[in-house]
Amino acid sequence: METAHGVTAVPLSVRLHLGRAAVQVAAQRCGADILHIKGDAVDRDIRPAGRWGSDVDILVRPRDVATLHRALTDAGWTVYSRFATGSPFGHAQTYTHDHFGYLDVHRFFPGIERTPSTAFDYLWASRSTKDFGGIPCPIPSPDHQAVILILNAARNGGSTSADMRRLWTDADDQSRARLRRQVDILEAHVAFDASRGEIERHRGARTYRMWRAVSTGGGRLAEWWGRVVAARSIRQKIRLVLRAPLVNTEHLAHRLGRAPTAREVFVEFFARPARGVAELRGRSRR
Repeated sequence: METAHGVTAVPLSVRLHLGRAAVQVAAQRCGADILHIKGDAVDRDIRPAGRWGSDVDILVRPRDVATLHRALTDAGWTVYSRFATGSPFGHAQTYTHDHFGYLDVHRFFPGIERTPSTAFDYLWASRSTKDFGGIPCPIPSPDHQAVILILNAARNGGSTSADMRRLWTDADDQSRARLRRQVDILEAHVAFDASRGEIERHRGARTYRMWRAVSTGGGRLAEWWGRVVAARSIRQKIRLVLRAPLVNTEHLAHRLGRAPTAREVFVEFFARPARGVAELRGRSRR
């Protein structure tokens, strides 16, 4: 395939394969433990071939986050969005590379409520490997891959998603029993039921409001309030409340395609509350 300038474009599947190999080499050089997840890291028995995704996703041992970050930046990766601003869960930091595209580094996976270090130890203990560009890359076990895809479905279509239908709705009783056991061990019940459209079973749970907002399209205000309720400490709750009115300059820059000016940040600061009021009015009318 050639671009308009006659330069051969690297197919997405090849770019992702080489990107995973590059990330694995960087992790090995700095001694960081990572698991390759989602996309082309998923076994074909779990997800049909040809569904590669659009970026590389990895889960890193929590204590290795800073070490891996230094290794990635030394290898030419640059931060695109930070943990604090990338998602309502604060779970992933996104990097970009001139040759390999985007990389999401997860310090925990949304929906797994065991402590991140304990959960990583558990997933790591049953890992296998898959070769990318001739480099053996650690991946979770098939059952753990399936659980990760199901939890991910809560944010991407829930019970109507292809992954959810294949891995749960159309699965046999034995497969379901295995997945339920992993959900129990990983303490992922709220997100698991959100993916099945049964979030209301968890009214009163610490993370109920968060998962209700992200799985049902509750809007930004509901999402922020869910984040505050889900926070584990008073300090975290206060930090979120203070940060809520601030402009996410990274998202604004991505939307504009350039760094925003001071005036654009100023305008956005006052536009966000106006959108919030409009959202409340819309919900009230509905």
